[in-house]
Order: sequence, then C-alpha cells, then structure tokens
Amino acid sequence: MSDADQSPPADGTVEQPAAAHPANPAFDDPPYRTGVLELLGLLAAGEISACERLAEDAKMAPDLRTKVEIATMATSEFNHFVLLRDRLVALGEEPYGRMEPFAATFDAFHRKTRPSDWLEGLVKAFVFDGLAADFYREIAAFLDADTRELVLEAMSGTGSSEFVIEAVRGAIVADHTVGGRLALWGRRLMGEALSQAQMVVAERDDLSALLVGGIDSPGMDLAAIGRMFTRLTEAHAARMDRLGLAS
Repeated sequence: MSDADQSPPADGTVEQPAAAHPANPAFDDPPYRTGVLELLGLLAAGEISACERLAEDAKMAPDLRTKVEIATMATSEFNHFVLLRDRLVALGEEPYGRMEPFAATFDAFHRKTRPSDWLEGLVKAFVFDGLAADFYREIAAFLDADTRELVLEAMSGTGSSEFVIEAVRGAIVADHTVGGRLALWGRRLMGEALSQAQMVVAERDDLSALLVGGIDSPGMDLAAIGRMFTRLTEAHAARMDRLGLAS
C-alpha cells in the first residue's frame, strides 16, 4: 500500500515513529539515565550556541576565505547538534526541553566573552571548543559505550584548527602587538570556561553523579577531579602554544 493510501487514525492522532536507537541496559539505573539526558541536553545546547556565535563572528571576517572558514566551523557545530538532538529523540525525549535549562548559561558565557574582532573570535573558537572537547572526553570515560561513542563523535572538532593557527600566527608576524592582546584574551577565556564548567556540574546533581560514579565505574574522588582540571589547564597551554601565544 502506498503512503497516499494510508489514512490517519479516526481520532486524529498521529503515530510517532519508534525510537531509532535500541534500548540501553545502562538506563535501567534511573539516576544514571537522568544524568546522561542532562549531559546530552547540555552538549546540544552548547553546540547550537557555538553555531550561532560563529555565524555572528563570520560577519567580522576581513575577507571571503576567512568568512567561509568560520561559516564552515559553524556548520560543523550544527551537525554535531543534530547528532545529539536525534539521540535525545531516539531516547523518547523532547530535545529542546532538555536543552533549555542550559541555554542561559551559554548565553551568559558568550556575553562575557564577546570578541571585539575576528581574531579574538578565532582564538575563542579554538580555545573554548578545545577545552569543551577535553572536558567532555573526561566525562565520557564514565559513560556506557553507546553514549561514550556519541559524545566523542559530537566533540570531534570543527576541522579548521590549521586555518586558525595559520591566521593567528600570521597576524602576530604582521603586528607583534597582537600577540600580547590575544594572549590576555586566551587567559580570560580559560578562566571563564573553567568557571562555567565547574558551575554547571556543581548545580546539576545527576550530571555531577556521572563524574563521581558512572555506570560500572567508581567515578572520581576530589583528588581525581583536581587532577582532571590540571590536565585541562595543561591542554589549554599546549593549544595556546600552537597559536604562538603565551598561556
């Protein structure tokens, strides 16, 4: 029978498609399931916020190549958002409801770290996206295999790191005063991003439970969490070095 021959139920309801993702036995633990749903909502909100931010930054680009590169980064963030949104739908969740609690947090972060020019926008994308990827990879170690794979895919990067490095290093060569300004900007970004990460985890009990005791994992004690933030700081310093900036 063709699609045209199919009629809706007499009561007017529309049957929803079955979840595309198979049942995950890890979700038999309700607090764990809630923590994962919060994490996916957080990630999705972050990705769509990053997409919006990069689309705005593209308007400051000095030439067409730079505009296209930044727009490509925005597209990559949107594609990551789609992965996360679709997984939430497959789990029977309304994705935007799961994202909404985190929207104000990302809006506040971007208000505090609004770039003044296209170079600051590139450094922000490079630093913040790298830090976010490192942070969520740390959390991914405590997730079930299916969710871990999704998180790692969603944090796979925008694919434009070499362009950013080339652009920032080129700007420093052209004007040595740029290096000091962007180095200070990078330090500010790092401080704001770490504060945001700590605040989000501390305020969401089920989300923080993923760190202190995920599925089949003893989790992290306070000392281990401290070491995690040390690793994040060291990775940030390495990224700044790739840009030719002091951390």
